Order: sequence, then C-alpha cells, then structure tokens
Amino acid sequence: MPILHEILDYNKKFVEEAKYEKYETDKYPNKRIVILTCMDTRLQELLPEAMNLKNGDAKILRNAGAMITSPFGSIMRSILVAIYSLKAEEVFVIGHHDCGMSAMNNEEMTAEMKKHGISEETLQTLTTAGIPLDQWFTGFTNVEDSVKQSVDIIKNHPLLAKDIPVHGLVIDPATGKLDVVVEGYEN
Repeated sequence: MPILHEILDYNKKFVEEAKYEKYETDKYPNKRIVILTCMDTRLQELLPEAMNLKNGDAKILRNAGAMITSPFGSIMRSILVAIYSLKAEEVFVIGHHDCGMSAMNNEEMTAEMKKHGISEETLQTLTTAGIPLDQWFTGFTNVEDSVKQSVDIIKNHPLLAKDIPVHGLVIDPATGKLDVVVEGYEN
C-alpha cells in the first residue's frame, strides 16, 4: 500500500476515535518560546523531551541545519510572527552534532539532481539568474559556529526588539544533552 494511503487510513481512525483530544491547545506557546532547529528525524521526539516540552509549549521551526541563510527569508519571518503575533518572548537556535549539513557538498547535490533528471541547462539558468547554487547548497564545518551565525542574524535583525533573548544551543542526537553556545540573557 502506498504511504499516502497508509497515512490516510490511520488518520481516519485517529479522528473517529478522537485521539486528537490529548493534543488540544491554542495557538500561543505556553512557554513563550520559538525554537529553530534542524529537520533531522532523530530530533523529532528527542528535542522536545530533552527540553521538557509538551504539545503547545513552543513554536518549533525546522529546516536543514537550523540555519538562517537570509535575514529576510521565511525562517526569520516565522520567528518574527511567533514573537509579535503569537506571544513568544525568547528565541532558541538549536543545532546538533552529526548534522547532515556539516557534510553538505554542492557538487554531490547537483550530481544527485542530475541523476533525477534536472538538466545542466536548468542549473546554469538559475546560476545566470543570480541564484548562487554553490553557496545555497553549502553547509557548515562547525556546528557551534553555525549556531552562533544564526543567533547573530536573529539578534541583529532590524525588526527584532533588543529585549528579546536569543539563545544558541547544540544537542547531542544520541543522548539529548544540550550545550549552551550563546546565552541570550548576556547581551
């Protein structure tokens, strides 16, 4: 059975049996925090458990590497919405050891794209249009430095109030241990 059909079959039972009731909350984060973390599957349940977060406690944003690559991209917009519209009062950037972005390689990514039918012409058109794929598909070599860079972009954003603490942490995806890289209370 295709995965979509498995999910829809389960979802039908989930709704019929009212299993959603234990997740009911409102749109405001109970602990008044917004978290930017990695999309790594190991963090899906581990990170909230390691931080003692329950459903509804935090706004959790995920992307590859917990990286902010543009101060005016969708991640930064989401952080600002969480603060100004959804009552978050602190920001956490949480990277992790053994991140796939630490091994990200532009040449390997574009080779994989070509294997899946993306033409060299398409790649060249994007490059000519000013989209620097060699930079866009580049990760980082040090997770602590990457977290500091994202924290710096958030802290120095012209639309972020200076009284909002922005913290940077790194989690061990094997144990859940959190290490502070930047404590946002120390401005």
